[in-house]
Amino acid sequence: MVLSMETFLLNVEDYISPECACKIEDMVRKLDHVVDVEFDSLTNVLKVTAHPGMITREDIVKHLEACRVRCSGELPHLVHREPAEGAMPMEGRPPEHDHHAMMEADFRRRFIVSLVFTFPVLLLSPTIQRWFNFSLPRFPGYNLLLFLLASIITFYGGWAFYRGAVRSIRRGLLDMMVLVSLAVGAGYLFSVAATFIFTGVIDFYWEISTLVVFLLFGHWMEMKMTRRASGALRELVKLIPPTANLVRDGEVVEIPTSRVKVGDVLLVRPGGKVPIDGVIVEGQSALDESMITGESKPVAKKEGDEVIGGTINGLGAIKIRVDKTGEETALAQIIKLMQEVQASKPRTQKLADRAAHYLTLVAITAGLGSFLYWNNVVGADMVFALTLAVTVLVIACPHALGLAIPTVSAIATTLAAKNGILVKNAEALEIGEKVDTFVFDKTGTLTAGAFSVTDVVTTDGFEEDELLGLAASLESQSEHPIGAALVRVAEEKGLSLSEPSRFEAIVGHGVRGYVGGRLVTAGTFRLMEREGKTYDPALIEKANRLYDEGKTLSYVAVDGEVKGVIAFADVLKPSAVQAIEDLHRMGMEVVMITGDNQRTAEVIAAKAGVDRYLAEVLPQDKAGEIRKLQGEGRQVAMVGDGINDAPALIQADVGIAIGAGTDVAIESADVVLIKSDPADVSKLVRLSRATMGKMRQNLLWATGYNAAAIPLAAGVLFPWGITLRPEWGALIMSASSIIVVVNALLLRGARLQ
Repeated sequence: MVLSMETFLLNVEDYISPECACKIEDMVRKLDHVVDVEFDSLTNVLKVTAHPGMITREDIVKHLEACRVRCSGELPHLVHREPAEGAMPMEGRPPEHDHHAMMEADFRRRFIVSLVFTFPVLLLSPTIQRWFNFSLPRFPGYNLLLFLLASIITFYGGWAFYRGAVRSIRRGLLDMMVLVSLAVGAGYLFSVAATFIFTGVIDFYWEISTLVVFLLFGHWMEMKMTRRASGALRELVKLIPPTANLVRDGEVVEIPTSRVKVGDVLLVRPGGKVPIDGVIVEGQSALDESMITGESKPVAKKEGDEVIGGTINGLGAIKIRVDKTGEETALAQIIKLMQEVQASKPRTQKLADRAAHYLTLVAITAGLGSFLYWNNVVGADMVFALTLAVTVLVIACPHALGLAIPTVSAIATTLAAKNGILVKNAEALEIGEKVDTFVFDKTGTLTAGAFSVTDVVTTDGFEEDELLGLAASLESQSEHPIGAALVRVAEEKGLSLSEPSRFEAIVGHGVRGYVGGRLVTAGTFRLMEREGKTYDPALIEKANRLYDEGKTLSYVAVDGEVKGVIAFADVLKPSAVQAIEDLHRMGMEVVMITGDNQRTAEVIAAKAGVDRYLAEVLPQDKAGEIRKLQGEGRQVAMVGDGINDAPALIQADVGIAIGAGTDVAIESADVVLIKSDPADVSKLVRLSRATMGKMRQNLLWATGYNAAAIPLAAGVLFPWGITLRPEWGALIMSASSIIVVVNALLLRGARLQ
């Protein structure tokens, strides 16, 4: 992962079939300064990674338009954007950018019309009459009526395919639309020639009519299923209510949520949705945050607590002050992450996209070869040869192969998000098979990270409260959990704290500064020795006993002499032991890494049940320890807080950020665990294994289908009386696409516990 890269997400406003995703990517990859391109044909989102400041969003849009691909820099799933004057807000706006919804409606409408016209075509067809042993009286204009009915079906019903084929060819693409158009067009032109030019030749009208009907029905069902697979973002947007209750001059006024500004005070009634991120300024309640964090139990909230937009208020009325709007809100960040991951692709999908593109060429070659072989080599009549050629073109379409992986990825990321797991990189979905070693940071990851003071030991003549006051004053400038614990204890005791001067944080060792004109240093014993602080051996003996109990120690020196030791204890999170046991059952090795001393690390490691631990590791050295494990041939996942552990998260094969809360935009991780729960790591592995299983099943079906269907359609079993007609080929082709989508949808039922 490279942090210095810039990422653009763009909305492609044309439908691009899955088998042409790689060609769209190739178009953009030609631009200078573009590092990587990934296109998701389910959501029509294009993800472009480029060198920062070297290329703009507008440059990419212009390039795509030059390649005849309509594209906009705006994504359809943004929340809380201020609408233009006279425009409606995002909520409730018709889905004009939802390509699959529009295509679903279009295919449904064309299917119904074509089906109605197909019935008289079947009744008028001489072939159908012969098969079912009935005849209709011939009347003037009989063949012309058949021609007109079939033409309506061919042009109106098949128009979506022709339009898509023209667009694809103009872009230099060969996809499903091209294959279908070739098949329908060839059959129709042959039938027209049979009607008006060649006398005595059987027409192909009923074949083409039923072919179009089956194609339309199949694609209607496919779009319906695909929309179900890719509808997570729409569901997230629906979490935000369209209106909010603004408190203004003591009165409550209902306004559109999109008009809310930072600093506004909103009333959230019992049972209502929180419109936007904020802080409670009045009242208390319990909020259901399951739709955001995956936490099943309502979370108690009081004045001063943060609330997340989209969550549901309990029984108490609360007033919140808005502190975030637009893309700064937690929900907007989650949506952006989901857009990024759905546009990114695992390696398996990239191979499938490339294979689908080349299989289109194979289909065209096989169709033409089949016609030439049966018509010219075997000497079969033209109708039979054309029937087989059309069937090959239709049935060999690799559409299912193009859908096999992205549908699974979309559902997997949605399922992960519902469980409080945000997958930022699609390749992280391979974690269950790729990783064999998990490395956990200790503080805040396996442990609660909320230290409490257990013991204060001072030298003779130095009061405990004096030591605590000096240490807490100094640590008030520190962001370390130990500093927070000291300040909390001092405030509880009512001690007055002073503002330190010349404060300095010594990474991995402690802090120093001046408090009331006295030089105060707090940190590890190694720091005291390094700086030549003097100390009482009796004090060190007492400290060693605390150390043997597994407690974390902070030595406090005043004006060059160690005056005391403050002991802290951190406890394992309730789910940490179970999470590690789960990983062991899955065959994973678990390593704990910490900057704490050996004894503290040993005690926590024993309680947690890890296989081994690495203690007294400075933050900047954690990445080196990950490299050592990788040097042993291990595939490593690092689980850390996403800030102090950023280098290690980047170095690991998969970086998992825990302790993120609502700050979901952590750039150094591949996965973000919103609930800060170690148990979610084992959920991630289970989801990964279920996901990879579905991907393999879909690939096996899609490739196996093409491998068997092409020779069957080409007539290899004709000597045994087995052939496929075009309409059945269309149905089988559509069914194969629907099967991979339905199989992907079954992933929703995966058990992650």
